[in-house]
Amino acid sequence: MDQRTAFIIAIITIVALLIVFVVSFVIYMRTPAPKGCEKLKIGPKNCEDCDVEGCMIYKERHKEQKEE
Repeated sequence: MDQRTAFIIAIITIVALLIVFVVSFVIYMRTPAPKGCEKLKIGPKNCEDCDVEGCMIYKERHKEQKEE
């Protein structure tokens, strides 16, 4: 394989990766939020009364409270 062919393959690979990134990002942005989570905000004010144990913020918050 000569240098020109390798260069063309490298450019095609980079372009393909960029296309995959852009398409996946657009699909991600168009995906609606799960039902009940449309207006969900993250912050201490909104998490005070939360009891969803599967939430990573819940786990971290209660871990900190146990240490105190």
